[in-house]
Amino acid sequence: MHELEAIVLAHANSIHKEEPMFLATIVNTVGSTYRQKGAKMLVRANGEMVGTLSGGCVENDVFEYTKQIVNEPLLIDYDATKVEDDLIWGFGLGCNGAIQILLEKLDDKSPISPIQLISHCLSTKSVGAIATLISTKGSIPLKLGSRLVVYPDGTTQTDISDHALIEVIENDVLSAKKNRKSTVINYQFASGTIEVFIDVIHPPNSLVIFGAGRDALPVVTSAKAIGWHVTVVDCRVLQKTYQRFAIADHIILARSKAIAQHLSIDEHTATVVMTHNYFDDLDIIKFLFSTNAPYVGVMGSKSRIAKLIEQLNPTQTQLKTLHSPIGLDIGAETPAEIASAIIAEIQAVFAKRNAGFNKHHGQPLHSKDRTLHKSIYENRL
Repeated sequence: MHELEAIVLAHANSIHKEEPMFLATIVNTVGSTYRQKGAKMLVRANGEMVGTLSGGCVENDVFEYTKQIVNEPLLIDYDATKVEDDLIWGFGLGCNGAIQILLEKLDDKSPISPIQLISHCLSTKSVGAIATLISTKGSIPLKLGSRLVVYPDGTTQTDISDHALIEVIENDVLSAKKNRKSTVINYQFASGTIEVFIDVIHPPNSLVIFGAGRDALPVVTSAKAIGWHVTVVDCRVLQKTYQRFAIADHIILARSKAIAQHLSIDEHTATVVMTHNYFDDLDIIKFLFSTNAPYVGVMGSKSRIAKLIEQLNPTQTQLKTLHSPIGLDIGAETPAEIASAIIAEIQAVFAKRNAGFNKHHGQPLHSKDRTLHKSIYENRL
């Protein structure tokens, strides 16, 4: 289950108990950190936690802070840029970085609850965003935690009364929502400055697997383990597929020539073709090349895919999405190992990374300067 789904579920299961619940969100980071901006953790009054903010270093301390909150949120700083301080604190962050965490008591009656927005984005499989005030200087009459929410359909809600400020923030929220990138923005005014965290909420990555053989099950299992939404398409139209792939979110039984009638593929959906039937593969890949799928992975040998390419005659843009032989080169042999290589390659494409060894990178792990993973067929035409 995806982390956000687990948080929403835990909140729904606990809301009837009428006990305090808190949401901790990383709103800013400096240097190398285990989690990045937007990471969340739900904390119940009994100490139960769902989600993570670090490698297990600060979670218990955050729980202690919940005992200080009545109504106003808290902004908590953890700075491990000095080794001596890190050792004294005993958090053992070990990342030589700093994080800022906004901790707030959840108010289920609030019309702009972050949990409400997250739940809506997950249920509609769409993107929303929420801007939260995390600091202020000067005489600006705003309090920590003031918000402006933009729902997937563009509807907005806010507890900010300054219309000029609302307009400025809303433009930046819409931009972040479009780019699917959370960010921190400083606004300067004659009366002071404010710092706002814009948190973009988007549903888990989606994966469509064409093929329902034994080797497809480890791919489904691996994708579900990291919280992706998985659809299995069986062109053999076998009823037993429903039982074999019960872990999948959706199962489609359809012949390869009729797939377009049952599927909608967008730019946030990866696809894996592993039917082991040449003519089915041909129909499926032709269909996928007509969509916005960012990743079209095809199981098979180089000679087989070369024959498919020759017959399909794809454009250069279409070839950029093609990945075959499929998966990263990790020496995978067993179905489970191959599944790991496939999921890792898809993750690299989604994250626009080159999937090399981390130890060989000069940039921090979460740097935006890392290279986009490229298809080996990019220069074929």
